[in-house]
Amino acid sequence: MHNLNAEHLGSGREAKHWPKPDLPEFAFIGRSNVGKSSLVNMLVGIHRLARVSTTPGRTRNVEHFKVEALKGSRTHWLLADLPGYGFAKISKAERAAWQQMVRTYLRERENLQCVFLLVDVRLEPQQNDLEMIQWLGGEEIPFVILFTKSDKLKQPAMMSNVALYRRELKKTWHTLPHMIITSSETGKGRDEVLEFITEVNGRWPNG
Repeated sequence: MHNLNAEHLGSGREAKHWPKPDLPEFAFIGRSNVGKSSLVNMLVGIHRLARVSTTPGRTRNVEHFKVEALKGSRTHWLLADLPGYGFAKISKAERAAWQQMVRTYLRERENLQCVFLLVDVRLEPQQNDLEMIQWLGGEEIPFVILFTKSDKLKQPAMMSNVALYRRELKKTWHTLPHMIITSSETGKGRDEVLEFITEVNGRWPNG
């Protein structure tokens, strides 16, 4: 349904190293090894666009990609792959540096339209995921929850874990965040995510 082309623009920890903010941008964040790079590759349809590793914590900078939609109302948009959180096997100083870089990016990136927060659907609600959800909400940063690895669970178990998230979030949220179930293996959720991006891009100036 969606034919895309994409290229890696660069990697950096500071705004001066990031692409000019003249296109709508979407960021992907989540716990280490949640499958961010695999999902990025699935969405754009390019197997090795984002580097995939079995070693948690491989992404250490903000990795930017330029995506070209071959059909649709918006020709180009930017995608940012952010370092994962929750990976323990790094120094406290390095973890603090990552956290500061990510928070600076999320707060100050002026063309950021939405954050896609990736959550492993195989797990019950994790404290660091819940903390990130609350932080994004407190900062009034638009976000969507993408449940990953849905192919690893049978339907009843998957829906049970999604329901656990809904119940947990209802304790503090009057309106629940938008949620999409995905799989980088089967392509589940791809059209829904890209249709969401297309809709948001349509509101971009001159979109």
